[in-house]
Amino acid sequence: MTKLIVFLKAINVGGHTVKMDHLKKLFEKMGFENVETFIASGNVVFETKSKSKDAIKKKIEKELEKSLGYKVSVFIWTTKELKEISDYNPFKESEPITKNISLYIAFLEKLPAEENLLNTIHLQDKANEFRFNNKELYWLCRKNFTESGITGKTLEKTLGMGTTIHGFTTVKKIIARFC
Repeated sequence: MTKLIVFLKAINVGGHTVKMDHLKKLFEKMGFENVETFIASGNVVFETKSKSKDAIKKKIEKELEKSLGYKVSVFIWTTKELKEISDYNPFKESEPITKNISLYIAFLEKLPAEENLLNTIHLQDKANEFRFNNKELYWLCRKNFTESGITGKTLEKTLGMGTTIHGFTTVKKIIARFC
């Protein structure tokens, strides 16, 4: 059995409210085992015999759209992959994460085109610094997220694809609990 961690976009944001026990039941109905949710923002951990993350992703997207009535983007990692993502911090030499400085990880569908990579880097300013690694964008934010001048929609438009953004602290908590 492979343990997978899934981040779902559009769960408990933008007027889409989904109770975590309902979400858990939907994943169990799809045949996944040892299903757990983590905080009420669409983080789901489960085990499966399937080895194809693409097939799992399509299955989840189809079932959630059918059950919830709207499209949900699905981002999937093995526990090993998420651990590697959390261990990578391109800002280690920069400044510590403090009350006024936060590190976020934007999980991407795929590696962006060169033009989109460059456009994202051009968003940088004194408050916002970006680094790419594989299908992740690391964002050092030196202001309150809501005051940074950059939103998830801004990043998606600049990247040319969907993303889901998680705080580095949340990712570390998921790793500590499930890996």
